[in-house]
Amino acid sequence: MPPSHPFDFNALRAHGTDDDKLHEECGVFGVIGVDEAANFVALGLHALQHRGQEAGGIVSYAPEQGFNSARRFGYVRDNFTRASLMETLPGSISIGHVRYSTHGAKAPVLRDVQPFFGEFSLGGAAIAHNGNITNAEALRRELIERGSIFQSNSDSECIIHLMARSFQRTIPDRMEDALRRVEGAFSIVAMTRTKLIGVRDPLGVRPLVLGRVGDGWVLSSETCALDIIGAELVREVEPGEAVIISGQSIESHRPFRPTHPRFCIFEHVYFSRPDSIIGGRSVYETRRQIGVELAREAPVDADLVCPVPDSGTPAAIGFSQESGIPYAMGIIRNQYMGRTFIEPTEQIRNMGVRLKLNVNRALIKDKRVILVDDSVVRGTTSRKIKEMILDAGAAEVHFRIASPPTAWPCFYGVDTPNRDKLLAATMSEDEMCEYLAVDSLRFISLDGLYRAVGEAKGRDKSCPQYCDACFSGDYPVAPSDMIEKGFELKAAE
Repeated sequence: MPPSHPFDFNALRAHGTDDDKLHEECGVFGVIGVDEAANFVALGLHALQHRGQEAGGIVSYAPEQGFNSARRFGYVRDNFTRASLMETLPGSISIGHVRYSTHGAKAPVLRDVQPFFGEFSLGGAAIAHNGNITNAEALRRELIERGSIFQSNSDSECIIHLMARSFQRTIPDRMEDALRRVEGAFSIVAMTRTKLIGVRDPLGVRPLVLGRVGDGWVLSSETCALDIIGAELVREVEPGEAVIISGQSIESHRPFRPTHPRFCIFEHVYFSRPDSIIGGRSVYETRRQIGVELAREAPVDADLVCPVPDSGTPAAIGFSQESGIPYAMGIIRNQYMGRTFIEPTEQIRNMGVRLKLNVNRALIKDKRVILVDDSVVRGTTSRKIKEMILDAGAAEVHFRIASPPTAWPCFYGVDTPNRDKLLAATMSEDEMCEYLAVDSLRFISLDGLYRAVGEAKGRDKSCPQYCDACFSGDYPVAPSDMIEKGFELKAAE
């Protein structure tokens, strides 16, 4: 049953600062071996809501009822907290997915919401995918020519069709067979009637962790979702690994050719929740250390260090601690901005960031202010925030950005504007400073970012430890579909 109230996706994106941020497009979660597994999945998806706010879905299996699914637009809290819905998802095994679709795409449709389900000769299987398949269009054309009938616009559906055409004798083997045809980034949580499956692409671009809850097992995009259900982190699913969980048995497979991992460094900067653990490191502590490195690289005389909430907060704390300049909440975020403004008037819509952010005038007046933000994408929000700070009487405004300039689009599961819409792709740092009309603007260097995530010597150009393509233009997997459409890779240096 669909929600009783409308959900305006354009309004969701238009309010506040979200339209000028990069968005992770998916979060995945799965549980096996617990009663009412779908309830655990709903809680896990709630913890992963930051990875996708447009829609969510849950699939479960119980021997008496078979496979059951529910897919809804909107937030987890508005859909999967109703007992009447959760009672339709019985069983001790379940997976779920939250989604943020590609910016500028057609209006979302329910058939694009995951998990996807397929009934094979070997039995049913459901799959939830975080990432992006960079050869999906070529695969889709091939599969349609061979008779496949697609039900969605999602690249993830290719995996179901490839599984259907595999000659392997088990569903996990068919999945591994299918994924060998796939290029790009994928962290997958899947299920059969008796098995929970997790697979991570050979580069390990997107995260996936394994946890334990009671006698059951959990797979999740992030550790913060383990915490909400009281699960214990066991370990990360390794790049190129497939884990198959059945009862108390866990099998680990290596279906792909080994390669050098390239985890997405922007997970540290922005995508992951600050209370998650990545590679044994606290995301919060990494972001605080980014602020420390930024203060060392780009010092400036000022009176206050203020975060652009909420994502700039840990870096601002680190900047303050390293520089000795007092930290202050110069901008206050309205935590309740959201669905109450589903149908705003044009006048209200034009207020932009003021609906979400407000300046603490008494604190800002006559002060030289350092604003710490996580990134600059188009620059539109940065200009508006600067104007708000000046309107409140600030003497100077200095921007310090906790990531290098975002000059290249991501093709591995992040919603990114075309390259010509990225401010850093068309302007130098000095030109961006002039465009934003601030007293100074500095980004952390790529070496500084690497130091903050634990690479003491910075970035090794001959063998980078992370995927940093959005900053460097160094794509670890060629985006073949986009190249076919005319996208030009960075020229070799």
